[in-house]
Amino acid sequence: MDFIKINPVDNVAVAIKPLKKGDKVTVDNKEIVLKSDVPAGHKFLLKDCEQGEDIIKYGYPIGHLRESHACGDFINDAHIKTNLEGLLEYTYTPVDTALDIENRHLTFNGYRRANGQVGIRNEVWIIPTVGCVNGVVNQLAEKLRSEVNLADGGVDRIVSFPHNYGCSQLSDDHENTRRILRDMVLHPNAGAVLVVGLGCENNQPDKFEELLGDYDHNRIRFMVSQKVEGDEVEEGMKILRELYAVASADKRTPVPLSELRVGLKCGGSDGFSGITANPLLGVFSDFIVAQGGTTVLTEVPEMFGAETILMNRCADSTLFDKTVKLVNDFKSYFLSHGEPVGENPSPGNKAGGISTLEEKALGCTQKCGRSAVKGVLAYAEQIVEKGLNLLSAPGNDLVASTALAASGCHIVLFTTGRGTPFGTFVPTMKVSTNSNLAAAKPNWIDFNAGVIVEGEPMESVAERFIQKVISVANGEPTWNEKKNYQEIAIFKTGVTL
Repeated sequence: MDFIKINPVDNVAVAIKPLKKGDKVTVDNKEIVLKSDVPAGHKFLLKDCEQGEDIIKYGYPIGHLRESHACGDFINDAHIKTNLEGLLEYTYTPVDTALDIENRHLTFNGYRRANGQVGIRNEVWIIPTVGCVNGVVNQLAEKLRSEVNLADGGVDRIVSFPHNYGCSQLSDDHENTRRILRDMVLHPNAGAVLVVGLGCENNQPDKFEELLGDYDHNRIRFMVSQKVEGDEVEEGMKILRELYAVASADKRTPVPLSELRVGLKCGGSDGFSGITANPLLGVFSDFIVAQGGTTVLTEVPEMFGAETILMNRCADSTLFDKTVKLVNDFKSYFLSHGEPVGENPSPGNKAGGISTLEEKALGCTQKCGRSAVKGVLAYAEQIVEKGLNLLSAPGNDLVASTALAASGCHIVLFTTGRGTPFGTFVPTMKVSTNSNLAAAKPNWIDFNAGVIVEGEPMESVAERFIQKVISVANGEPTWNEKKNYQEIAIFKTGVTL
């Protein structure tokens, strides 16, 4: 396959491999001579188009031409201008979201916690209430790792999570920091947590402890550094040794796949993202939902241009109203800072073949398949409803992935056409959109979806993918875990004192 026309109404096709000027391609029984070279992942016109005419891809407009172009012309971000504008009014027009997918009653081996939650990892975490003690938590994690042998089993990893916040923040920023840290402390992938405070920060440890509610005191402990007489690292190690002993006794047991919660994220997208990896995640999302499980889609700014597709899949009008607010609140955030709502895609996206935010969004939203939206979550809010949820967070890879994990997701599935090594505080499984990336970065990529344009049917790729995700849930480490790339980033919008 040299190219693909994604939707019958499209007036562009996408090159699957590099095409040369003068190459002849046949589309809809019409022979087209290419007027210039077309890189893989990029678009060429299937008809003559006038200045201002919409470019159609995925069956929807992705912007309009800045000037007239002829059939066979290569077009990219230099030739297409976004149609996006400010706040819009929307009408709820529900669509059929019924799924004809068998419930296979599959299981994975997870850790059932005392509160009924399930984790797919059993890790010891050291979490600071404030950035001032980042050095302490890093040293504690390093010392505990040097004392124990993780190969003995029981505990998967020992990880510290430094961050810059917890003090000198106001209003929403302060509360967002507290809520994200709370969600981490209570996350079921942690078998034990030591919370390390300083003592004089805005995020006061005693008030933060109240935010946790009724928690397991055997597995979550606090240390306030200014109240420790002597060396806080020595005191922290005493607590960590006790926590490690508790977590080491945990065992995996069979758990229904309906308990799995999966975050959906893309980053470093390219022209293949909406053809291979994102549709694969969409098939997987529908499968998990049909098994009674949960998936979560975020990156609200990367819904702009495809938001009506999600709105009309809302299970009821209340969820529709919440989704409208989700989108328009983020647009208002952009506009309040004097930024246009279409200020996207990134240089890497453009180099990979994405020309406008609409094009990116129409590819991005394919990650959530076609099932009904059952929940809409604010930033740092935790999952309540099973099924597909939408979560408020920006497109930034680490901020959005952290938000997905904080909402309660056990794992983040991350599609990428450009590649990235990072991971958040839960397994962050990289899915490449093209085989070249998978071959070039085998120490980043966990699964290659590029084979979809090379002839392997979606059905067989999806089945392999399902088994891969279950293996990760069972304990198989992702590349970010093998490399110990586990970090957090908290969304900030306001003043720092």
